[in-house]
Amino acid sequence: MPIFYKWENQDLLLNLYVQPNAKKDELLGEYNNKLKIRISALPVDNKANKHLLKFLAKSFAVPISRVQLIKGENQRTKLVKIFSPAKLPVFIQAFRINND
Repeated sequence: MPIFYKWENQDLLLNLYVQPNAKKDELLGEYNNKLKIRISALPVDNKANKHLLKFLAKSFAVPISRVQLIKGENQRTKLVKIFSPAKLPVFIQAFRINND
C-alpha cells in the first residue's frame, strides 16, 4: 500500500507534495512517499491552498466543505483530509480493492 494515503474509517488522509504555478492542475502519482499534485494557482495570499482544496473536491467528487487542510498551510508538503470521498483516483482504487 502506498504511504501517501491512509484511511480513517470512511475518511481519507493524503500526504501531498504540491507544485504551484503549473501549466495545468493534475494528480501525478507517488513522489517521495507523497502524492504529487500540480496546480495552476500562484502561492500568494493563500490562493494556491484554496485552489488545491477546490481541485481535490472535484477530483474526489465531494463538496469543498468536505476537504480540510490539516497541516502545511505555508509549505509544499501538506496533510489533507477528505471526508467520505465519493470517487477515488484509479491508483487509490486499485490499492483499496486489493487491501480490503
